[in-house]
Amino acid sequence: MASALPKLALLRDSFPDRPAFGTAVSEAILGRVADGEQAATLRLHRPGAELALSKQDAAAPGFDAAVAAGRAAGFEPVLRLAGGRAAAFHEQTIALAMATPEPDAARTTRDRFVSIAGAVAETLRSLGVDARVGEVPGEYCPGAWSVNARGAVKLAGIGQRLVSGAAHVGGVIVVGGSGRLRELLVPVYDALGLEWDPATVGSVEDEVGPVGLDAVEEVLLARLARDWELVPARLDPDVLALAGELEATRMAGAR
Repeated sequence: MASALPKLALLRDSFPDRPAFGTAVSEAILGRVADGEQAATLRLHRPGAELALSKQDAAAPGFDAAVAAGRAAGFEPVLRLAGGRAAAFHEQTIALAMATPEPDAARTTRDRFVSIAGAVAETLRSLGVDARVGEVPGEYCPGAWSVNARGAVKLAGIGQRLVSGAAHVGGVIVVGGSGRLRELLVPVYDALGLEWDPATVGSVEDEVGPVGLDAVEEVLLARLARDWELVPARLDPDVLALAGELEATRMAGAR
C-alpha cells in the first residue's frame, strides 16, 4: 500500500572542508525547488567548523573583526541563508536544511517553525533532555523557535528563508562541544557589539552525557518519518554545478 505521507527527498552529503560550498548547495536546492525542478528536499548533514553570519552581521561596523575572530579560532566565516545573528557549527553538531515548495510561503511560516522545532524538541526529549521550544534570555542568535534545555541553555536554533514559490528551514543541533562554541562566540559577539550571556550555550551531551551524532540522527529521522515519507536521494549534478557558482557569494570577508 502506498504511503499517504508527502515525500521528502533525503540527502546526507556533507562538505565539512568547504563550509561556503555546503551553504551554496542548500541555496541551489532552494532555487530548484522554487522553480519546480526539484521535489521537497531535506539535507541532514555534519558540518565542519563554521561561523555562520547573517546579513545583519555583515552590515555591522564590527563585521570584519568578527570574521577575523572566527578565523583565529579555526572557524570559517560563511554568510548564512537564514537566521538573525551569528551562530556556529562544528564537528559535534548536526545541521538540517529543508526546502519545500510553497505557493504562499509567508502564510505558512509559523506552521513550518512549529513542525521542525517540535520535531527537534521531541527528538531531544526521547534522548532524556528536558527540551522545550522557546528563546532563552541572553542566548546567541536569539529566536522564538530555539530549542532549549530546562529553559536555561540553547541546544538548537531554527531559522527560515522565504523565496517566491518555496521556503527553506535551517537548523543546527549542538550535540557536544559547547565550550568550543562559547570560546568562539565571545569574541565574535564582542566584535559585533551584541550583548548576550555565554552561559546559555549548551549541548545535548551536557544534559544527558555521551550520546553521539549517530544516535541523535537516528532518533531525529525516525521522528521526521512520522510526517514525511523519507526517500534517500543523491545530489543532482546540476545542483553541484550551481553550488559551485554560488560558493564565492557565501564566503564572508576577504582573506
